[in-house]
Amino acid sequence: MPLVHAPLAQWARVRGDAVAISDGAHALTFAQLYAATQQRADTLNRMQVPATVFVDEHLDLPDQVADFLGIITSGRCAAVANPDWSAALRATVLASIEQQPATPSPPQPESPFYIGFTSGSTGIPKGFRRSHQSWVASFHACVDSFGPDAAERILAPGKISHSLFLFGILHGIWSGAGVVVQSRFSASHALDTLQQGETPCLIAVPSQLVLMLVLAARRAMPAIHGVRLILVSGARWMRERTPELQALFPDARIIEFYGSSETSFVAWIEANENTPSAVVGYPFPEVEIDIRSGLIFVRSPMLFMDYVNVHAEATTALRAGEWLSVRDMGTIDDEGRLCLSGRQNRMIVTSSANLFPEELEAVLESHCAIAAASVHGVADPLRGQQVVAVLRIAPDKAGELPCALDISAWCRARLEAFKVPKRYFICHSWDDWDMTSSGKTDHHAIGLRLAAAAPCLHPLIPLL
Repeated sequence: MPLVHAPLAQWARVRGDAVAISDGAHALTFAQLYAATQQRADTLNRMQVPATVFVDEHLDLPDQVADFLGIITSGRCAAVANPDWSAALRATVLASIEQQPATPSPPQPESPFYIGFTSGSTGIPKGFRRSHQSWVASFHACVDSFGPDAAERILAPGKISHSLFLFGILHGIWSGAGVVVQSRFSASHALDTLQQGETPCLIAVPSQLVLMLVLAARRAMPAIHGVRLILVSGARWMRERTPELQALFPDARIIEFYGSSETSFVAWIEANENTPSAVVGYPFPEVEIDIRSGLIFVRSPMLFMDYVNVHAEATTALRAGEWLSVRDMGTIDDEGRLCLSGRQNRMIVTSSANLFPEELEAVLESHCAIAAASVHGVADPLRGQQVVAVLRIAPDKAGELPCALDISAWCRARLEAFKVPKRYFICHSWDDWDMTSSGKTDHHAIGLRLAAAAPCLHPLIPLL
């Protein structure tokens, strides 16, 4: 039966002594994980608890995973809060989830098993609900597309509140290969783990890979062999750094994939520095793509069920029968590859032309001194909107403030003139660089800082 936790019982029988999950300090074998899961499910089924249960975030990460699996084994839906939420936001989100008493019943493939949260335009995280069958279909798509290395032991160095890392963790348990985790990312610990050669598969967001590259260069580390597959998602990968990443992991296939919390996998491509930044790849098996008035619509067995705490807003997905759009806009090129233009609600109209900030951000982030960029349109009586860029300097270039004229020249050599920013602001501290609950740049929050002339944003004056 296609249930996320179904294979755990088999792995407990046939390889019970093998480590299922470890964070370096605490490990659970498959037998121990299965026993903890059953105990949690039995406890829930003896109690009058709601149909949705939040995972206990005060536990260490292996025990959080056991708690998650116990909740879904009981037939309930596991909700995962972000530990970085403020107390007020946490209370708002918890109150927004309707709680109904549950009569225990065996989970079914179409049953909801997981509620995660992603950013919303109102500032309240959107709760998205997934069924067992949608993630089991995603597990199969991962192995079918990327081969047997995707079913090897995984390093998933992130919190389970980030759906990418939760997916990696549950995939490692579902496949029987096991997983190594980090509740708080450490580039040093990640490199040490990968050097041991026991995690052939790495799943990571681009910022983590960049930090590993910076540290590896600082340490003058030799190439790390034994890593055979690197899966990159969660944000745009800086493709110009692909040769550097390949040199550090010479045996690895480096795969970028595009998707969302609502769609799971949509498209993928082998990382290549020469691939145009707009290209996100070829559709996964069983994924159909249709472009409607510029909007990307997807039909597949991996789509989410629904939202649980929001009404229609600028960031909610659009449904049209079996088709779904997360409001990303794009095209299909002559090779059948999906090309991403940007998010519908971020489009800037300047000088009577349309600019998708994502295109300019990709160019800015390809500059060696820029770690992250956030592009905005500011009211301008002549152009309609003036293009402004907020920049975060790369950690290995912290002492080398770039020149605004040089950055503009960099952009002008790669883009049409109207897309080049008219002003730049520098954010010096990572603590002031706003991030969403899923680990992406929070462009909305940075835009609010920009509008309020926040003191953490410093104008970059052109050097004449």
